Amino acid sequence: MRLAGFSPFVILMLLWLPGSLLAHQTGGESQKREAETDSGPRLASVNAAVAVAGDNKLIFGKNADRSVPIASVTKVMTALVVLESGEPLDEWLTFHERHTPAAANAYSRIRIDSEMRRKDVLRIALMSSENFAAYTLARNHPGGFDAFIEAMNAKAAALGMTGTRFVDPTGLSSENLSTAADLVKLVNAAADYPEIREYSTTGYFRGQFRQPRYSLSFGNTNALVHRDSWGVALSKTGYLSEAGRCLVMISKMNGKEVVTVLLDSLGTRSPMGDAGRIKRWLDTGARGSVAAAARRYEQEKNASYATAGNSTVSVN
Repeated sequence: MRLAGFSPFVILMLLWLPGSLLAHQTGGESQKREAETDSGPRLASVNAAVAVAGDNKLIFGKNADRSVPIASVTKVMTALVVLESGEPLDEWLTFHERHTPAAANAYSRIRIDSEMRRKDVLRIALMSSENFAAYTLARNHPGGFDAFIEAMNAKAAALGMTGTRFVDPTGLSSENLSTAADLVKLVNAAADYPEIREYSTTGYFRGQFRQPRYSLSFGNTNALVHRDSWGVALSKTGYLSEAGRCLVMISKMNGKEVVTVLLDSLGTRSPMGDAGRIKRWLDTGARGSVAAAARRYEQEKNASYATAGNSTVSVN
């Protein structure tokens, strides 16, 4: 475990406290990993994971092996499959009408039958979470839409994401499931691609379309990309009613690039608040606090998972 760069206080805490997080890592048991609530940061997110970028071992986990809906975080895998397909990024793609209904509201400002370059379609799918863009990327994959979904699941298996399943490329389906620990693996794999780092952290973008010729403005869905102090190097947000508010991110914490995965928060800004609590915890060991409403939400969600027998479920 590479902990260089973190405060001496946090390193000593991890090494010596009973039930320390490092013991959870080397124990290899999910029960040990979940004991972080005794010493880790207090978070509004129901499920979470933190790791040093490039390392899949967790330095913090909260229900990190629970398979849950991940909403538009899905698009990180979509981007990975697009880039690994080797299809030319300068190719113009057509936004055809959907061949199957979307699982949730899929409103888009993009006009049917207009065209955009693949690299820009990928950019707006990542930074602005444009669902029609993600769908169009899959539709233009070699072998078509179904082959793209197969490639998503094959890549998840290759990365060892045993608690993950994809049924669509946008995240509009609540049947897209993953775990916080699995998403650390996905983010680390995606970070090897400069395009994903750049496109997902673009603050604002004016997209150019043709046939007909027009343009649209897009903004990043993660407010933290606009703050230089965070040094965000990869980002993706997500939201469905079944998934809550979600965020995966690589950002600078104590001079290190750190992967943060936050799944199922109640409030719009809760993932941002949790990211701040994690940053302060790594710096000072302060655990922070969350609002009573967020604690009640977490209790309700944990109770619903327990009732369904889904506290730590593998989907494979």
